[in-house]
Amino acid sequence: MNLQSIISVTGKPGLYKVISSTKNGLIVEAISDGKRMPVYATDKVSALEDISLYTVSEDMPLVEVYQKIYDFTKGKAAIEHNSKPEELRTYLEKILPEFDQDRVYNSDLKKLFQWFNLLISADLLKPEETKEEKKEASKKAPAKKAAPKTAAKKPAATKTSASKSTAKKTVGAKKG
Repeated sequence: MNLQSIISVTGKPGLYKVISSTKNGLIVEAISDGKRMPVYATDKVSALEDISLYTVSEDMPLVEVYQKIYDFTKGKAAIEHNSKPEELRTYLEKILPEFDQDRVYNSDLKKLFQWFNLLISADLLKPEETKEEKKEASKKAPAKKAAPKTAAKKPAATKTSASKSTAKKTVGAKKG
């Protein structure tokens, strides 16, 4: 899963994809409706690849959490974020039993599932191929050999000197 260039902006709902940067901030596109807008340097921006979830042992990056949810749901949408907090907790506990119940707030769970469902609906959560899968795919597909290039030589163009007209224009001359 590649969450690179997907951000959350404090005070603005939803997720955004970074399109380009300006000297004063970023140009982003809303994932939900595709509208573009500027995000200024004074806005608080969080990249999804930098966010992690508290677990009992150590923090787990959001990419790994979403990979586990994706595997659990088999690529379908997860529980609705509007569900009761107890339902959200039990759902996540089925997927990730080691998440820290005390440090993960209900609002965090709502965002977690809201963002997951948004990314699934936009078809942005596709698992990346592992190195082994890439090797197997390259073994199955035989490599095509490139035909040697035989470029036909073009005859050299000869330059001909064109005679320049020596007629001078007279500016402001009266016709008589």
